[in-house]
Amino acid sequence: MGEDDFAGITTPEQFKALGHPMRHRLLFALGQGQATISQLATALGSNKGNIAHHLKVLAEAGLVQPAGTRQVRGGTEQYYQRASRGLKYHDAATTEVAFRALAAEIAAAEPDPFLMLRTLRLTPEHARQLTATLRDLAHQAEDAGDQPRYGLLLGLYQPAQAPPPDPVPSAAPTTGPPAAGELPATTPPPRAATRRGTPGSAR
Repeated sequence: MGEDDFAGITTPEQFKALGHPMRHRLLFALGQGQATISQLATALGSNKGNIAHHLKVLAEAGLVQPAGTRQVRGGTEQYYQRASRGLKYHDAATTEVAFRALAAEIAAAEPDPFLMLRTLRLTPEHARQLTATLRDLAHQAEDAGDQPRYGLLLGLYQPAQAPPPDPVPSAAPTTGPPAAGELPATTPPPRAATRRGTPGSAR
């Protein structure tokens, strides 16, 4: 799967369609192949009316499309498929909803999934090499078409760095209030007044 297989999310309708976890889960399910409303309802543990509503929103946004029909007792069922192999988006709101949908997928996975989150100290070059390795793994062609499907979650990111603390301003020297009978240290004591007589003055 190459970069050309990913469609960018650009329109308000697409962002709105991806604002609900169930629609992400429908796209995950359709990644396994075409499916009908009944099949999707069974796979996701929901009812057909709810699935039909969310599929309609996705279809109006151009994210899923009809893919043929099949005859069933009492009528015809419509198959749906994804409009592209993958999606590209970078806004925080859509990413948050996608991870909520992913959490629901992992919680329902059987058998117990393997999931690990850790931190690494990497040089810039090592980070580039690791990113390239993960990208190659993400685009690796499937080699067992008749075997069970597995979800693969890949990622490498650098956590946001905390801003440096503000420098502590130097405290100005302070003095306590003067004691009774004392003057502040910054005030020079007054000089005693003297009276001197002048020659010839009367006493």
